[in-house]
Amino acid sequence: MDTSANPTTLVDRFGRQVTYVRLSVTDRCDLRCVYCMSEDMTFVPREQLLTLEEMARLGKAFVELGVHKIRITGGEPLVRRNILKLFNDLGKLEGLHDLTLTTNGTQLARYANDLKAAGVTRINISLDTLDSQRFNTLTRLGDINKVFAGIDAALAAGFQRVKLNAVILKHRNHDEVLDLVTFAHQRGMDITFIEEMPMGIIGDHDRAEAYYSSDEILRDLRQQFPLHEIADNTGGPARYFRREDNAQCVGFISPHSHNFCDTCNRVRITAEGRLLLCLGQEHSMDLRRVLRENPSDDSAVRAALLESMALKPQGHEFNLQGQPVIFRHMSATGG
Repeated sequence: MDTSANPTTLVDRFGRQVTYVRLSVTDRCDLRCVYCMSEDMTFVPREQLLTLEEMARLGKAFVELGVHKIRITGGEPLVRRNILKLFNDLGKLEGLHDLTLTTNGTQLARYANDLKAAGVTRINISLDTLDSQRFNTLTRLGDINKVFAGIDAALAAGFQRVKLNAVILKHRNHDEVLDLVTFAHQRGMDITFIEEMPMGIIGDHDRAEAYYSSDEILRDLRQQFPLHEIADNTGGPARYFRREDNAQCVGFISPHSHNFCDTCNRVRITAEGRLLLCLGQEHSMDLRRVLRENPSDDSAVRAALLESMALKPQGHEFNLQGQPVIFRHMSATGG
């Protein structure tokens, strides 16, 4: 039977099915990482944010349209008041196979067990350095010991997977890639290295000068041990490699050097309810308006999501030279 006139899944103009949603719950954070925020940030007024109930409605609508992975992002998601309510609501959705979290780790010592009980399957923890002074410089005000305690708590809680994410910048932390891999693998964690996203005016460094590609990191690591690409896939854009002497993986997210747009299966929702159809483009839809104009009609929400697929572009066009193409900061986009 032809269902093209009444689609029930999110398929864009290029035949890509959206099965993965990244939902930002706040643009606020207890750190000020140099590649993510300016030092003097202006945050979205709280009254403009989606409520946790509205976020849960969106999660339900997406799952009903075939999405099976939702990642909660920020800012720092765990600074949002009463955030466990959202995790508990989403964790009950039938058809949602993967409820994940990206966090800076500073609040995990407090929340790890409750997140596991709510149904969170996997956690990605951002950690760009192992040096306390360098951590303080990169984050502008952070205490690395809180992150170490959060990592320990997440590992003890027994999630399916706890992984590190690291953004590598030349002359900032590129000399630590081997140490970061060793730290992760000794604890049974995978690690993913991420090329910096040129989003927002941040002021602290020249992005072109600070750029350190995935290929350069892979070269550095291969000087120490063999790495072979594997077919492992967690639903996102990362390419994974495995060591011959270790069961853990090293991943790379490479929006510059290895564009992954042709297999894009994800969309993002900002904390104020703007549906972003591409990380590096401005194609979007105002879902907050749809939710508030239809407070009890989820069919209208599903119809808006289906309509949004016509807006999803073929890909992004990041440029490290000059002013950023996208002026919203990564913290406002949803990390």
